Amino acid sequence: MSAHRLGVSDKRRAFFELHEGGCFVIPNPWDVGSARFLQSLGFKALASTSSGFAWSQGRRDGAVPRDRVLSHLRELVDATDVPVNADFQNGFGHEPQRVAESVRLALETGVAGLSIEDSTGDEARPLYDLDAAVARLRAARAAIDKAGGDVLLVGRAECFVVGRPDLGEAIGRLKAYAQAGADCLFAPGIGTRDQIAAVVAAAVPKPVNLLVGSSGGLTLPQIAALGVRRVSVGGALARSAWGAFMRSAQLLAQGSFEGFSGPTPTHDQVDSLFSGRSGAHSS
Repeated sequence: MSAHRLGVSDKRRAFFELHEGGCFVIPNPWDVGSARFLQSLGFKALASTSSGFAWSQGRRDGAVPRDRVLSHLRELVDATDVPVNADFQNGFGHEPQRVAESVRLALETGVAGLSIEDSTGDEARPLYDLDAAVARLRAARAAIDKAGGDVLLVGRAECFVVGRPDLGEAIGRLKAYAQAGADCLFAPGIGTRDQIAAVVAAAVPKPVNLLVGSSGGLTLPQIAALGVRRVSVGGALARSAWGAFMRSAQLLAQGSFEGFSGPTPTHDQVDSLFSGRSGAHSS
């Protein structure tokens, strides 16, 4: 942690500046420890992950109540000196006024940005009708503007995530969200060069966020060359951590301690991340 703590307004101003040019990675911690470690690596901003946090609470993605999510966001903001973007799911409400209320509460946590999805959570009707989705985003925009307008709003088109991988529909939705006041646009699930290039071109002059959830795709320089402004990883880091934990635990359940002998950090190495000193007695 730095000796000089940045205020909320400083973080928010820095977050907008990050979106003005270039391409940056905004990784997704799921708790205070992972957030502080990511900050120590030099990342300029962080983003919460609804899935990663839900799993840490023993819940499925989307099943954590709003109050607990708000507490989590405040914890991340208070624990770090970099801007935090909130994965705010669908705004915790169907009606625009409910979205506005949730956004107002999110702003009070000190986040520098937040995203609003257009997914309903209903398998039979996975996306809000476009008019309803636009009204919900406008409500979020109005809540941000009423509070000072210094929080970045991300409009998300969830077409590819909910089983409707129609690039034309996703682009049409993103354009509507830009007109409704979104500062940054995001279509999770796209991944090919052509898809990314099409979304970036349609979004101009708005910056585009790209989700990268596996190692089989493009490199960061290639993504930057396509015009993407920021890259997030969603629940990928949390899944990576869960993978190591699950393998070790499964071996332990079989009576083996081999899961602890791999390339894992020592107690002192982890402890020093948060205490600034090593050599503590191992427990």
